[in-house]
Amino acid sequence: MPKRLNLTLAGIVSCFFVACTTTSNSPLAGGQRLRNVRTTAYTHSEGSGCHNALGCRLSGQQVMSAASDWSRFPLGTRFRIAETADEYIIDDYGTALVGTDTIDLYKPTQLEMKRWGVRRVDIDVLQWGSDEQSLKVLTPRCKHNCVRQMLAGLQQKQTQKKRKLLTSL
Repeated sequence: MPKRLNLTLAGIVSCFFVACTTTSNSPLAGGQRLRNVRTTAYTHSEGSGCHNALGCRLSGQQVMSAASDWSRFPLGTRFRIAETADEYIIDDYGTALVGTDTIDLYKPTQLEMKRWGVRRVDIDVLQWGSDEQSLKVLTPRCKHNCVRQMLAGLQQKQTQKKRKLLTSL
């Protein structure tokens, strides 16, 4: 029971940080346009349920949920699709996304999901998410292979940041 309580509390705290974070821990600043990003779509009826990786409900509202490999697009990354002006936040991940630069966009219905299909779009990164928050959420889940792969990617990014910092001194 205490372990379940700890995971629930960690999920709530992570939801808070994702919603309230205003600074970026990524080497790239917000306001960056990424061109030709591969996107797919998913919906809650595909088997993952109505909740994201943090345990919060998937959002199909003003700022919608999206999933990615968190070592590529960290937890909390906010972006807008240039063509549609739809805004998303990375709050989920999926096994098929690990090792790719694909972003999976949450759609509230199967019809919307099928209409989206697979598209290459330009996205405007409004705010990069946090590698540290990604690590905090993923570390307790390291028994899963896809999580171990994301953790390895995040740890590699941290090592590269430390090397850059040391060489700039």
